[in-house]
Amino acid sequence: MSNSPEIGSRTRTRAIMEKYGVRTKKSFGQNFLTDLNVLKNIVEAADITSNDNVIEIGPGIGALTEQLAQSAGEVLALEIDQDLIPVLKEVLSPYDNVKVINQDVLQANLPELIKQEFKDPTRPIKVVANLPYYITSPILMNLLASPVNWATICVMMQKEVAQRLTAKPGTKQYGALTLAIEYQMQAKIAFDVSRKVFVPSPNVDSAIVVLTPRAEPLPVQPFDKQKLFGFIRGCFAHRRKSLWNNLQSVIGKEPAVKEKMQDVLNSLEISPQIRPEKLTLEQFVSLANALHQQDLL
Repeated sequence: MSNSPEIGSRTRTRAIMEKYGVRTKKSFGQNFLTDLNVLKNIVEAADITSNDNVIEIGPGIGALTEQLAQSAGEVLALEIDQDLIPVLKEVLSPYDNVKVINQDVLQANLPELIKQEFKDPTRPIKVVANLPYYITSPILMNLLASPVNWATICVMMQKEVAQRLTAKPGTKQYGALTLAIEYQMQAKIAFDVSRKVFVPSPNVDSAIVVLTPRAEPLPVQPFDKQKLFGFIRGCFAHRRKSLWNNLQSVIGKEPAVKEKMQDVLNSLEISPQIRPEKLTLEQFVSLANALHQQDLL
């Protein structure tokens, strides 16, 4: 092991950036975390052990990667910025359980990568990342759409998005993203992170969210997962409008259609005047299934 200070310390971060001429790129949403306590707490929140394979998205200059390498069996870091690849290979050279590849996670074939890059692909796979704010939701949805059975997804994101992921029905943060996460995972905010511990400092605070697979499957299964979430997004298109008004936008306003929709809502004891954010995931699934049975979805 090197005797240098750890990468995540502010002095070492500055030294690395100076030595390699690293400039953070807005186009990649780069903000480097420079607080060792926060970095260690992320590893702890993800419950990383030597039996785990870890995929890190966007390692930057390797501050979190180094902490992961000290606890995990193996770490595979996916970095989209090819200018950082030689920097990462050098600063992480003391760790023989880390592999860095130049890859966009949104373009990656994750099951294939896991098979090819980990010595033992059967170990639990955990995702840990400091996600770029501008692309948090697409990355999360991409991970959840993947056939990989993630043991844990532990990610840093804008605090406001974290609140949406963990929101309860009836709150203003509750929406289509909340439900998409809840369909597969249990979400909890582990802790908040101040904007002051980044270089450069972003305009907002962050939070660490831990996603773990649902303990119990949903009691009601949707007729089609993709169509369910398209339907849910449609229901939240006009948040200030009633469910009834949103349904008309999604399904139609013809008298015969409206009559069928009214019958469905009556059968499920759902008021047409309710706001979409009052409905639970189970209610949305039941509603979508009932509308499908009436050939409306």
